[in-house]
This record gives sequence, C-alpha cells and structure tokens, in this order.
Amino acid sequence: MDELRTGACLCGAVRLRTQGTVREVVFCHCSQCRRQTGLHYAATDVARDRLKVTGEDMVRWYRSSDGAQRGFCSTCGSALFWLRDGSDHISVMAGAFDEPSGLVGGYHIFCADKGDFYEIGATLPAYQAGRPASASSG
Repeated sequence: MDELRTGACLCGAVRLRTQGTVREVVFCHCSQCRRQTGLHYAATDVARDRLKVTGEDMVRWYRSSDGAQRGFCSTCGSALFWLRDGSDHISVMAGAFDEPSGLVGGYHIFCADKGDFYEIGATLPAYQAGRPASASSG
C-alpha cells in the first residue's frame, strides 16, 4: 500500500502531501542547518514527483550554497525543504508532518560541525561529515 503523509508550515499557508516511500530521518548538524533552525535539521526525503504542495506561491527559496537551496514559508518563516540542484528527490523537514508521521530516525551527519551546547546521543549512527558512500544501501 502506498504511504501517504500530510503536513504544513506553522501558519498553514503551505500544506504538503507525500505519497510513497520516504527516507529515514537524517539529522544534519552543519553550520548552515544550525543557523537556519537554531539546532539541527531533521529531514526525510521523497521523490519530487511524489510531493504535492498547496500554497506553493508562499514558498520562497534561498540559495544557501553553490549546489543547493532551501525552501521556507514566506509568511511564518517555517523551514520546509532542502533541494540539491538537479536532484529528483527533495528533503522535507520532519517537523512539518502531521502526526502520526510514521517517520523513523536514521543517522546524524556533519557531527564535527555541531553546536557546542548539546551532545549527540549514541542511539543512531553519527558521521563526522556526510554519510560515507560505503554506509549507504544503494
């Protein structure tokens, strides 16, 4: 059966629906993610053709690096998306999903860049930079 998830930004101006399998939640501790959220990104990822956005005209995109951009609600400022240039998948912030989300934690990345005011628990794999290709399943 096809998995269906719904969600929204804080003010509800942007609503989203994913259909199909999503990746486990990745916790990114890089300095960009920390600066945008105040802690770290917690995001899943879905094929772009499996994401429907209502209120898409309210989404603003910020080019955060040479290879990616971040989408957020222009009304309330909620971080919603991370998109690598040319990718057929898009990261969606885990906190935007309605509960029960059915999402599961996967691993931490860019741990060497984490803030000095918190610790990362030992329950999930943690990588100093991005996840090594040898650790991925495909």
